This record gives sequence, structure tokens and C-alpha cells, in this order.
Amino acid sequence: MNSIPALPRRSRSTVALLGVAILLTGCAAQSTSEPGADAPAMQPVAGAVALLPDELQDGGVLRVAIPTNEPPTQFYREGTHEMTGINPDIARLIAGALGLDAQIEVTTFDTIIPGMSAGRYDLTVSSMTPTEERMTQLDFVDYVQMGSALAVPAGNPQDLSFDELCGKRVAVLKGSYQLTVNVPGFDQACEEAGEKPLEILQFQDTRQAVSALLSDRADVVYADSPILGYAVSQDSKLEVGDENDFAPVAVGIPHDAGTLDAIAAAVDAVIASPEYEKLLANYGLESMAITDARVNAAQG
Repeated sequence: MNSIPALPRRSRSTVALLGVAILLTGCAAQSTSEPGADAPAMQPVAGAVALLPDELQDGGVLRVAIPTNEPPTQFYREGTHEMTGINPDIARLIAGALGLDAQIEVTTFDTIIPGMSAGRYDLTVSSMTPTEERMTQLDFVDYVQMGSALAVPAGNPQDLSFDELCGKRVAVLKGSYQLTVNVPGFDQACEEAGEKPLEILQFQDTRQAVSALLSDRADVVYADSPILGYAVSQDSKLEVGDENDFAPVAVGIPHDAGTLDAIAAAVDAVIASPEYEKLLANYGLESMAITDARVNAAQG
């Protein structure tokens, strides 16, 4: 097969070495607000609280849309309906900085933006990449950085990389940045090289995509690197291959919510706090830290 140009690679991280001590369970829940005794917490930040709409300055609830069970970004504690992981922990810190309670609303990634448009959620902390298209519906505030990666069978028998995906069965998450932004570029490069386009298989969560890879229904999984790094750490039949797009992901807020300035100030306070560093260290993902909570900084 002829090699095709890969999308720009900003970094290659050691996602295959992630040794996150997390147990994955099959629990399901629509809503959970109980953070657990050891969940990270922030005290209210007066400057951020002052920017809230009047009706929230004396307290209230933030309904936070978060996708389904995908450690280490979000997952249920074993035997409970209590959601933990990087995203719910960040959501609770933001809510605490605003003097509010976080109510975690569990949904699938592709239904988050429609749900926010329908008024079901106040924000999302879901590893969502801020793109120009998404900015037509939401405002964004950066909170961590992460990359995308390929997961392949151990030993990478097909020698797959971003240069060698034409005609391959590529498993992706519905509505993901990988699918909506990067796959069209790969297809165009394949066409220009006279090769077949990617055969895209769409799944509701990365666990389903990994299952397709392990059962030989897919050749490769293309998804967020922390999630694939965790999957590889749990199954010796997998390894992480190529990686690209190491860049910030952001909290998403409906345009008409009136909370953008307050949430931006809260995220600023969170990333400057020791709680932020401790939270990421809990999952062995200190490299995901950022120092600047940029507002509406488009990627892709």
C-alpha cells in the first residue's frame, strides 16, 4: 500500500505505559450527584461566584453531561452508581469553585450537544474538543489536554499507523473529534493516493470499539489516548500505536446559559489549585495539565 501523509502530530506520549488502578464495572445510571468521601473539592471562589447569574449566587445545581463508562476519564466506582474519573472530578471542582453542587448526568457522547440545546444540561465535561462547528452551538473553556491514538492488536501485525489506514476497518466513537474532524482528511488523502477510503465503524463508547477490535470486526480503534492507554494496560492482547492531536479539550456551555464568564473564572481557579495537580496525579496523567483556561480557542 502506498503511504499517505498523516495528520500533523503534536506529540507522542507514553499512553501505553498508563498503569491506572481502576476497576471497570457494567453499572448504568442516568444521574448521580454523590461524589464519595474522597472526591476532590474546592471552596467557593468569590470572584467566580460574583459572575454567576443572580439566581445562582446563593447556591444551586449544575447539571453536567458526561459520557458513559470509559476509564480513566469517567467510570463507576465498583458496585456503585457513583461516577468518578478525570471528567466528573473536574466537574465537581468547577462546581465547588462556584459554590454550586454538580449533578452528573450520564449520557452518550453523540447526544450531549442535542441535550444541551434542549435545555437538559448546564454544561459538559466530556473531553470535548472545541471546534468551529461545535462553537456554533456551545462556548468552550479549556481544562486539560489530551491526544488521540490508535489501538491495535499486540505486535501490530498489519503494521498500522496514520500513514496506513486506507481501506482499513477503523472503529471510532459516534460524534467524536476523530470521526468528525480527522477522518475526512484521511479519506481525502486516500483518494488522492488512489486508495480506498477508511471503512468506518461507529460505536457509542470506546469499550464497544475495543471489543470489535478484539473480535476481529475492526482492524484498529481511533480514540482518545487516555482511554486507549487504560484499555491496553488491562489487556495484553492490545497495544497503542500511533498518536496525534495532543491538544486541549474544553468544558462546553450553551451560548444562552449566562454562565460562561463565571465558569471561565472557576476553571482558572481550579487549574491554579493544588487540587487540580492532585486529581491528575491520582490517575497518573500529570501530562494532561494545562496552565491557561482559554475561552473559545478552536482546534481542528
